[in-house]
Amino acid sequence: MKTMHKVPLPQFLSRNPFPHPLTQGFFYREKMRAIYRIAPDRSLQSILEVGGGSSGLTAMLYPNAQITNLDLDPEHEHSPCNQQAWVRFVCGDATALPFADHSFDAVTMFDVLEHIPDHKTAILEAQRVLKPGGFLLISTPNENWRFPYYRFMKPICPEDKEVMADWGHVRRGYTIEQLQDLIALPCQKTATFINPLTIVGHDIAFSRLSRYTRQALCTLLSPLMWIGYWLHRPEATGTETASMWQKI
Repeated sequence: MKTMHKVPLPQFLSRNPFPHPLTQGFFYREKMRAIYRIAPDRSLQSILEVGGGSSGLTAMLYPNAQITNLDLDPEHEHSPCNQQAWVRFVCGDATALPFADHSFDAVTMFDVLEHIPDHKTAILEAQRVLKPGGFLLISTPNENWRFPYYRFMKPICPEDKEVMADWGHVRRGYTIEQLQDLIALPCQKTATFINPLTIVGHDIAFSRLSRYTRQALCTLLSPLMWIGYWLHRPEATGTETASMWQKI
């Protein structure tokens, strides 16, 4: 029997940290599945998660690895995910990583690059601390991202620029070609997520509606969400992309 180094997908998805993971947080399930699809099933001893905050996605995915979670916000040190024996929290800057060259078997940057003004330096730093043959795992919005996705939802949603400011985005997202220019490593896998069906639930979850109304609508639309989820293929249209790159 083949040894699995990643946790089984159902176990990974069951730990979705977003409130109401099968309704308002359904989009996070999509993100987790896309990350799982591109993540290598390899024995990785040491992994750096850049900007992991309090989500703990890398630690959930690779529980047998030693995880270093680096984030600018020192408050995240006290989050439950950073209290686990195999996780070390470091308060630091993605553009000046306090680690030696070739320190990690993998570096993860999930929904981080679009928040970093100097993303070129952040990528160079990630590559510097990555061992030869190591993996860089990234998720970002792509060229299809906009808020709201459908114009008919504008009356109940904040403006696009308001959402970007609230979420701390300094840029909208990246095409694969833009990521290739930025990263300059071989791209081994990609998987899109949050597609034209499931985006409806995502945008309702971040609309101006009351919390009760958002939850009720997401619950009502959950059959549509599941149809979009099960039909979605990694290469199909989505508004975000997870990708795996390997250092030569």
